[in-house]
Order: sequence, then structure tokens, then C-alpha cells
Amino acid sequence: MRHAEPVLEDPERCYAAAQAKDPRFDGWFFVGVTSTGIYCRPSCPAMTPKRANVRFYATAAAAQQAGFRACKRCRPDAAPGSPEWDVRADAVGRAMRLIADGVVDREGVPGLAARLGYSARQVERLLTAAVGAGPLALARAQRAQAARLLIETTELPFAQVAFGAGFASIRQFNDTVRAVFALSPGELRTRATGRSAASPAGPPGQTVTLRLPFRRPLRADSLFGHLAATAVPGVEEIRDGTYRRTLRLPHGPGVVALTPADDHVRAVVTLTDLRDLGPAVARCRRLLDLDADPQAVAERLADDPALAPLVAAAPGRRIPRTVDEAELAVRAVIGQQVSTGAARTAAGRLAAAHGDLVEDPVGGLNRTFPSPAALAAAGRRLLPGPRAREAALGGLLAALTDGALDLGPGSDWADIRSRLAALPGIGPWTIEIIALRALGDPDAFPLTDLGVRRGAAAVALSSAPAALAARAEGWRPWRGYATQYLWAALDHPINRFPAGTPAPGTADRPPTRSVA
Repeated sequence: MRHAEPVLEDPERCYAAAQAKDPRFDGWFFVGVTSTGIYCRPSCPAMTPKRANVRFYATAAAAQQAGFRACKRCRPDAAPGSPEWDVRADAVGRAMRLIADGVVDREGVPGLAARLGYSARQVERLLTAAVGAGPLALARAQRAQAARLLIETTELPFAQVAFGAGFASIRQFNDTVRAVFALSPGELRTRATGRSAASPAGPPGQTVTLRLPFRRPLRADSLFGHLAATAVPGVEEIRDGTYRRTLRLPHGPGVVALTPADDHVRAVVTLTDLRDLGPAVARCRRLLDLDADPQAVAERLADDPALAPLVAAAPGRRIPRTVDEAELAVRAVIGQQVSTGAARTAAGRLAAAHGDLVEDPVGGLNRTFPSPAALAAAGRRLLPGPRAREAALGGLLAALTDGALDLGPGSDWADIRSRLAALPGIGPWTIEIIALRALGDPDAFPLTDLGVRRGAAAVALSSAPAALAARAEGWRPWRGYATQYLWAALDHPINRFPAGTPAPGTADRPPTRSVA
């Protein structure tokens, strides 16, 4: 079975996946057990219930709304997210990405609907039909997961946990935790004591340590190598094998430290305001492409004999994305027709001159990357070099600042490409890099990129644009991942794990076929 197909269309295939207890299906769907009243991951180690006693749900929120509580053994609320919401460019996919970023908590359902260009009633109907739950139920499930993280990984008073997780009252917090987990907040914390490591001492502020799950395998060398090679001084750094960076979040700045491990990425998040925990986690998952489905990618790309050896040798490559779409767009323009090192230096100068100060006692970070508004207010001549690049940056900043261009998680990919193409100095390379790394379009393909063309030549493919474009048609809808494999065919720092140590996950074997 190809994972890219909607598994819920065939409940029998869902049941076969649950019988196989294959963790690659975690997050794709959830299993409600009517005889126990709990819902599980497909990989739950408990005995598989009889077929007559199970129901299948597209989201944890739908299972919760149907009256099921989370399994205490497999913790389905902490499963990797469904890759479908990163692949889908329709209104449902855009809505799911916005909800994950906390839009409903900050702006309510009307705010979500306005961003999508629909009425609130239409959004409710679309989501309920597609995932079995409306926006409020989906946001509630997200708040419950944030609350669990804070309960189990910090010693914060429950009042702070409640409001930090986005609940409007202590009563709402208590009722939701009991309904979702069948335990009180105090019982959740007691169960976690001695079973999970306490948060280590960290910098001032609210620090939370958590595990970010993913579907194995994950090839960390090119993912973290890319982030290290392009790191903006003061904004990003590699320290002791950990990627660290500052974040601009809705309620204040933050700092995150991400370290790859064999079955998760360890995240230490320091926040100005705990209400930003959910958005911070969602952005870190987007940055590392942790909700990807490497099985579906491998099955398609391995059909091409030129790519098959690359996929077999290093399954699980991810697309290095971003925590801030506008930042990535600015950096893409800065990187037009210059080297990686030159682009990094220029971006660092912008951050030093116009970014907001951040305290980082345990590292070398000191700035957030400046917002489009801050850069636009600084006037012209932000960059040395060609006037055309300066004009391109000015046009991009104006569009981002006046609202003509919204690159957020709810953006329409086709519309954004058209709007970018209408800006002066924004060509096909820049558009596709923004689509690939900022918008998260898994089929984006920077055909004119020098690294892509050299990578194609390295695996005996034609680097001529017309021939390469024709060959890439067979890689759809995963041309963005083909880009990673072509880049990785070259000897370049972006393909090496920082600090010169083997990357966790590089020994992962290629994935086997999923259950039929």
C-alpha cells in the first residue's frame, strides 16, 4: 500500500495495518476500541481487538469527540503528525497547518476562516467532512497535548500549565485532561515521576524539554548539515552536535535546541510566554520535516534507476524547511547568484543591524532574524552588491509588509507562486526555493539550481533543463525530495552532519514494504 493514498477510504486496510503494528502508520489514523473506550496508535503493543470492536479516525480530535480517551500505553496523542497535511494544498490542508500553528487559539474560528477566505460555517463543514472534527475540537486536542507536555516535563503550577496550554480557565483545563487522558493533571504528573527525565537546568524563562517523534528512517546528515552550513550568525548555531536558533513567536522571542537521536529529536524550548509552546513545537516539526512519510517517497523515487541507489543507500532524507516563512523568503533573495557563505554573511549583517536582542546565557545566540516590517523601515541599501538584488528585496519586503504576500502555513501555493513571479527580480529559482522550504510544497523543484544540475550529472542524468524537467515528471509528487537526493550526491558541507560525527539514523536500513 502506498501511504500517500487516504487509508481511511478502506477500513480493512486500516485494520491490517493495526494488526501489523507498523509504527509508520502512526499519525495517519487512530484506532478507537469500543469495548474499552480508548483510542490507540496503529502500533499499540496491546493485543489487537476484534474487528467488530474497532473504529478508525483521521485525527486524535475525532476520536476524542467520539468519546474515546487516549491509551495510557501507546500515548496516541504524541504520535507523529499526519504527512497528509503537509502534502495537501487544498483548504483542509491549509486549515490543519494553521490550527497546528495556534491560529484558532489566538484568533478563534473567525480568524481561521478569514485566513482561508471562507465563512466559519464552511470551514466547520470542510473539516468535519475530511477529518471528523471541527476547528474547535482540533484546537482542543492540541491544547490537551500541550498541557500533557507541560504537566510531565515541568514543575509548573497547574494554573500556569492551564493558561500556558491555551485553556481559558482552570476548570476547562481539568475537565479536558480528565476527558482525554482519563487521569487528573496531578495523576499525570505522578505517573511521569521517575519515568521521564526532569527538565535540565537551563536559561531564565520557561524551559520545556520534549521528544519530537518521526517516522523512521530519518537521515540526519544532510538535514542538519544544511542547517549548519547556512546558519545565520547570532540567529543560529551548532553547539556540541545540537542545532540551536532563536524564534520570533506570537507572544515573544524564544530559543530552541534540537538534537537528533535514533527514534526522536530532542527539543529544549525556552519561551518568553508558555502560550507559544504549541506554535514553537509545530514550527520545529516543520523545520525538520518530521511529519514526512519516507516510505511513500522511497517507493516513488526508487522507480527511477538513477535515483534508486541513492534512496537505497540513504533512505529517509528530509527537506530542511524553516520556522519563519518570511525569513526564508528574505534569505532566498539574499542568496540569489551568490555562494552559501556569502549569503550567510549578508543575512548575519542584517540580523545584527535590525534583529531584536535575545538573551542566551548557555550559547552564542543574540538576535532574532528581523521581521519584514523592521527591514522595510530600515530603508534602501540593505545589501551590498547589485542594485537588482536590492530592488528584488525591496519589492519582496513591501509585499510582505502590506499584506499582498502571505507565506504563512495557510497560504495557497499556486497563488503564492503567481504573486512571487509578479515581483521584480524574483525568478524561477527563488520561487521554487521559497515553495520548497517556506511553503513546504513537497513537489517544488528548483530546476535551474546549480547543485541540482551538478547532482543530476553525478548520477548520469542529463543536466540540460528540458531533459531534466522531463525526467523529473516521473518523480511527482515528491520532486522536492528528489532535490535532496541530487544535492546529497555532491561533496558539499550541506551534506555532512556538523561536528564531524556520524549522524543518528544514518545506519537505518531501507524501509520494507508496508502491509497489503
